[in-house]
Amino acid sequence: MPSTALYTDLSGYYDLMCADINYQEQSAYVRRLHDLLGNKGKDYLDLACGTGPHLRHFIDFGYTATGVDINQPMLDIAQLRCPEAQFTQQDMSHLNMVTQMDLISCFLYSIHYNQSIAALTECIASVHRALKPGGLFCFNAVDKSTIDNRDGIKRQLTHDDSDFSFQSNWYYCGEGDLQQLQLSIERTTNGITEQWRDQHPMVALTFAQLQQLLEPYFEVHIFAHDYQRITPWENSAGNAFFVGIKH
Repeated sequence: MPSTALYTDLSGYYDLMCADINYQEQSAYVRRLHDLLGNKGKDYLDLACGTGPHLRHFIDFGYTATGVDINQPMLDIAQLRCPEAQFTQQDMSHLNMVTQMDLISCFLYSIHYNQSIAALTECIASVHRALKPGGLFCFNAVDKSTIDNRDGIKRQLTHDDSDFSFQSNWYYCGEGDLQQLQLSIERTTNGITEQWRDQHPMVALTFAQLQQLLEPYFEVHIFAHDYQRITPWENSAGNAFFVGIKH
């Protein structure tokens, strides 16, 4: 199954799959970062916005919001959730915005959907062009050298008379610049079980490599992956939150 087909086919189940994510906490964290480090503007763009839950919070914060995603069915749901926002179907590797933004985010490790170092480099350059002076680029990432390939925690829930099971994990073979997000979804209805399994190709790199890609365009800050408080990243942690301030 192609890397975008799973979300296209299952866009109606995406919010179930992410039901345990605290979107409000994540959004409030980036808002605090923007208040501390940004240019105080209110034009906001969410890359790989999915069904728009982060956008909903930023609209409620008083931002003018725009969402970009590669999958139109996801954007259709996002438009219902956020009728005040503007949406455009784009590949973030070739981001093309008519107007510049004050804040651009890319949550849920989605920056890795750039499937090569070259694509990620172009994405970073495109984001830089899309930001106003002093604008912020905020995203979380995983260091490939820390991925242990263990199975993720399985989540189970019931919705509309069906039982669902969701599981995801990172996989990295130990060399090269490609890793995978492995997904397993099961739905059981009236005793009949359907399964979807997919491997999303994603770019793999170390934090040192990522920082090197960002530095020609941004003043780079790396924070601990802790949405409750803003603290510096500890070098041993495999997850981190990156903030780039446009030069």
